Amino acid sequence: MSIFVAALIGGIKMGSIYALIAIGYSIVYSIMGLINFAHGELLMIATFATWSLMGAGLPFGLAVILAIAITIGVGVLIERVAYRPVRNRGEETQVITSLAVSILIESVYQSVYGSSNKSLIVPAFFSQRVQVAGITISVINVIIVAMTVLLLLGITLLLKKTRLGRAMRAVADNGEAADLMGIDRNMVIVSAFVIGSGLAAIAGIMYTGEYIAFSPTMGFMLGVKAFIAAVIGGLGSINGAALGGLVMGMLEMFFAVFLPGSILSYQTAIVFVVMIIILLVRPNGLLGTDKGRRS
Repeated sequence: MSIFVAALIGGIKMGSIYALIAIGYSIVYSIMGLINFAHGELLMIATFATWSLMGAGLPFGLAVILAIAITIGVGVLIERVAYRPVRNRGEETQVITSLAVSILIESVYQSVYGSSNKSLIVPAFFSQRVQVAGITISVINVIIVAMTVLLLLGITLLLKKTRLGRAMRAVADNGEAADLMGIDRNMVIVSAFVIGSGLAAIAGIMYTGEYIAFSPTMGFMLGVKAFIAAVIGGLGSINGAALGGLVMGMLEMFFAVFLPGSILSYQTAIVFVVMIIILLVRPNGLLGTDKGRRS
C-alpha cells in the first residue's frame, strides 16, 4: 500500500507539471492551429534564467519572477519573428518552423552552456516534509499540485469571464468571423503566447526544483510528453489538457513502479501504445470534440 501511495503522489505531481505544459500547447493550438514544438524549450529557458540569476546573487523568489518574465518575452518574440510571417502558409510550414525554432534554441543553449547537467539549488524549505491527510510529502510537491489547480482555475475564469477570454474563444471558434467583429487577432495570439509561455516557465522551474538536475535538452522530452498528454485529453481543450497531463503522469509513475525491470526501458513506448489505444476509442481525445479548435 505504501508503494501504491508513493506512486499515486508521484503521478499527481508529474501529472500537474505535464498539465501546465499541455495547457500551453492547447491554448496556442486552439487559437492558431499550431503545434508549437518549441514550447518545451521555453521551460528550459526559464530554468536556465533562474539558475543564472541566482548565480548572479539574486534571491530565489526574485530570480523566479524575472525568469518567468524573460520566458514570456522570448515566447512573444518567437511568435512575432518566427510564426507570424508563416501564419497563412499552411500547417506543414508552421510545424516545420516550430521544429526549426526548437532545434535552434536547444543548439544555442548547448553552445553557450554545454551539454552537461546543471543543478538548481532551491531553498531548503521546499524539501521539508509535511503531513497531508496522514501522508508525508514534501513541501514542493504540495506547491506543485496547488499551483496547478490555482492556475487552471484562473485560466478557466479568464476564458469564461473576461473580455480577453471571450475574444480568445471567438478566434478559436472562427477566426475570420472574429476579424469581422473587430477582434484584434494579433493581440489574441500574443496573449495566448504570453499565457502559454508563462505556464511553461512555471512548469519548468517546478520540475527542476523537484529534480534539481537540468540541461539544454530537458525541454524536448518534457515537451513531447506534454504534447502526448494534450492529445490524450483532446488537443485544443483546456480541461482535456489538464486531464491528459494527469493521466500521463499516472501512467508514467505507475509503469515505473510496477513494470518488471526487464521491460522498464520500454516505459515511454508503452505510454505511446496507450495513447494510440485511447485515440482508437476516442479519436478526439478524452474531452475533445469534433467541432474544431475550441478551447
